[in-house]
Amino acid sequence: MRKTTHTPAGAALSETVLALFRVTSGLLTAGDRLVADLGLTSARWQVLGTIVAAERPQPVAWLARDMGANRQNVQRITNDLLRDGLVELAPNPHHRRAALVVLTAQGRQAFEQAMALEAPWMNHLAEGIEPADIQAMQRVLAALRGQLDAELSEAAGG
Repeated sequence: MRKTTHTPAGAALSETVLALFRVTSGLLTAGDRLVADLGLTSARWQVLGTIVAAERPQPVAWLARDMGANRQNVQRITNDLLRDGLVELAPNPHHRRAALVVLTAQGRQAFEQAMALEAPWMNHLAEGIEPADIQAMQRVLAALRGQLDAELSEAAGG
C-alpha cells in the first residue's frame, strides 16, 4: 500500500474536518434536546428553517438542494412534518408531481418557538469567542463549501 502525505494545508484541513464532525454531532444532539419539547428534532428544525428562508414555496428536491442534503432524507423528514401538521403540500404550477412544501400555522409557531430557544443557546455557545474569529470561520467554511460544490458538480458531469 502506498503511503500518501498531506500538504501542510491538507493536514490542517484533515484535522479540522475531524473536529467539524465532532462539533456537528454535538450540535445535533444538543439541538435535539433543545427543541424536543416542541415535537421537533434538529433535522425537522432545519427543514422548517429552510422553508422559512426560501423566497417562495419549493418542492422537496429544491429544499434538499438548498440544504446541501440528500433528497430522500429531506422527503422522509417532510413526510414526518406533514403527518404532524407542521407543513402541507400545495399544487406546483410548474410540475404536476413535485408539490410545493408550505408551512402551516402550527409549523410557523413551532419554528418561531425553536428560534426563541436558539438565540440564548447561540449566545451561550459564542461566549469567549471573538466575533472576528467566527466570521473568519464562516469565510473558510464558505470557501470549502465552494470547493466541494465544484467537485461534486464536476463529478456529476456538470
